[in-house]
Amino acid sequence: MSTDSDSSRGGSFREITRDRLLNEMLRSTRQNKGSPWKVLIMDKLTVKIMSSSCKMGDITEQGVSLVEDLYKRRQPLPSMEAIYFMQPTKQNIDIFMSNMSGKRPLYKKAYIFFSSPIQKEWVAHIRKDSSVLARVGALSEMNLEYFAIDSQGFVTDHDKALEELFTENAEGSMNYNSCINTMATRIATVFASMKEFPRVHYRVARTIDASTLTTLRDLVPTKLAASVWNCLARYKSIIPEFPQTETCELLIVDRSIDQIAPVIHEWTYDAMCHDLLSMDGNKYVQEVPNKSGSGTEKKEVLLEDHDPIWFELRDVHVADVRLLPLLSLNVANLRLHEKMRDFISKNKAAQLHQARTNGELSTKELQKMVQALPQYTDQIDKLSLHVEIAEKLFDIIKEQHLKDVGQLEQDLVFGDAGSKELIDFFRTHQDISRENKLRLLMIYAAINPEKIQSEKGAKLMQLAGLSADDMIAVNNMRCICAHETKKSSKGGFPLKFEIRKKKRGIRKERIGEESTWTLSRFYPILEDLIEKLSKGELPKDEYHCMSDPSSSFRGISSSMSARTSPAHQPAQSMRSRRTGGTWARPRNSDDGYSSDSVLKHASSDMRKLGRRLFIFVVGGATRSELRAVHKLSLKLKREIILGSSSLDDPAKFITKLKMMSNEELSLDDLQI
Repeated sequence: MSTDSDSSRGGSFREITRDRLLNEMLRSTRQNKGSPWKVLIMDKLTVKIMSSSCKMGDITEQGVSLVEDLYKRRQPLPSMEAIYFMQPTKQNIDIFMSNMSGKRPLYKKAYIFFSSPIQKEWVAHIRKDSSVLARVGALSEMNLEYFAIDSQGFVTDHDKALEELFTENAEGSMNYNSCINTMATRIATVFASMKEFPRVHYRVARTIDASTLTTLRDLVPTKLAASVWNCLARYKSIIPEFPQTETCELLIVDRSIDQIAPVIHEWTYDAMCHDLLSMDGNKYVQEVPNKSGSGTEKKEVLLEDHDPIWFELRDVHVADVRLLPLLSLNVANLRLHEKMRDFISKNKAAQLHQARTNGELSTKELQKMVQALPQYTDQIDKLSLHVEIAEKLFDIIKEQHLKDVGQLEQDLVFGDAGSKELIDFFRTHQDISRENKLRLLMIYAAINPEKIQSEKGAKLMQLAGLSADDMIAVNNMRCICAHETKKSSKGGFPLKFEIRKKKRGIRKERIGEESTWTLSRFYPILEDLIEKLSKGELPKDEYHCMSDPSSSFRGISSSMSARTSPAHQPAQSMRSRRTGGTWARPRNSDDGYSSDSVLKHASSDMRKLGRRLFIFVVGGATRSELRAVHKLSLKLKREIILGSSSLDDPAKFITKLKMMSNEELSLDDLQI
């Protein structure tokens, strides 16, 4: 059985993922003499993996003429070869065997690629059937089982992680252990793809002492770190040229590090779009003129990195995005003459027409010719899209009084407001939506746990007009709290959040990072942790390392560790990036300004930097944390990659809290 290719991994995270899927998997099947066109068969998970990094055109270019669902009844194509990209499960292997066994298989030959390591007995099961074995062209472990959501982000598709890992039902359940193990396997495949062996740091269970009970949920980072470490140890022996010493840093934390980030309003363009607009993932439905010109029709567009305007504006404050219409007009005017000259120099038809007109082309003629170019039309379409989105966002911001809501959120977080200001706000803003009141109360509860349990807390809930369903979300925030008081075995669990006695606010103003906009003061805790990880300054009493002798899991050998932390090694400098309106250039331009060009040159720069930093958040990451990763990659001159069980917008996170059980976990029956 073959494994990963031996090539070293260069390029950005998403580029590497895409390259492995297209070249290492699909293109490798074309080296064999056979049918030039093949069928690609995937299960529900691998379809998501493929679509997160590749487009249908990319797949077709690699000789795939048909994409099929593994679980659906398929038409026999005995003259064609098939590529199976699937999870190594019993169900999938049984389906494959039924497809390829007997005298009438569905396909002439099959190339099998498993998304994660397969058990030896399943390989033996395939080899046991001689009719199937004769039709197998390749059997390989791709070790690629994650979704690339960004050039610097991925998820493991564990939307139920909060429910399965942070409730009382998790104790002793198969769901808990299965979730941890599957999540660890998928995290490990990231490092298999990147050909990196990480130094694994994790948040420790801080309640282990004689006077308190450690909950099972508090051990999630510890158990996940151990499971990831075991997966990586296996890779060292089976993947060619996999590093034998540590080459990067991995920090594993959970949602308890920051309860505010998932619910506070984040004011960047990316976050606002996903928070305020009815989007399905990255899909936005735009209204465009129909072909007849008599009305409009709906068109689905993807807000992703391939759109140069989106790429440039995603982390920009939404107030700056509003300048887009004026900016687009100015850039279009400044670039028109340049486009005309470039067009003539490269277009033979334009040169012939210029010769027939004695070397003269009017500005109007040139403008018409330039505007007829496909890339010009595409550029105008993208501008129109973002103008429409910006207008919608500001209509919603005005309608929902979000500036007032956001200002109070920031003041609560930084200790400039308290219960008095919150009460006044609820009384004077009767038209604020229930969801925004809930989010304000959740922020207040995280900062003032003792007050939310008192009579004052009950009055606040009544004043906000929250439903019983809403209060479940507030109560279940305790399941992701960072610190707890001692739990009595007889009594119920009191509502407790992370307590900070010195100051009501839970963020300090960052010196030297003052923002133009007051609503941009907030920053996620993860931002501080990444900087400390980069400097090698994580608090040793809160964060342990799997390769250290003091690790909670002493049974694992520390001999694999490279003792010198990459955080202390000087990073090489990255060339300065020119700022300005890069989105006004065509996508395929290699002028260094289009989104593709910027990503290509940025990834080239990243290869010159210090060791990569990986952060994984169990229980869902936020867009503010993804934005922090983009920001710190430039500031620290390192490639930083954020992973999580899911990427949650506020409404989704609140829904998950409502689905959690209210009872507590204990360490009594826990076995490590």
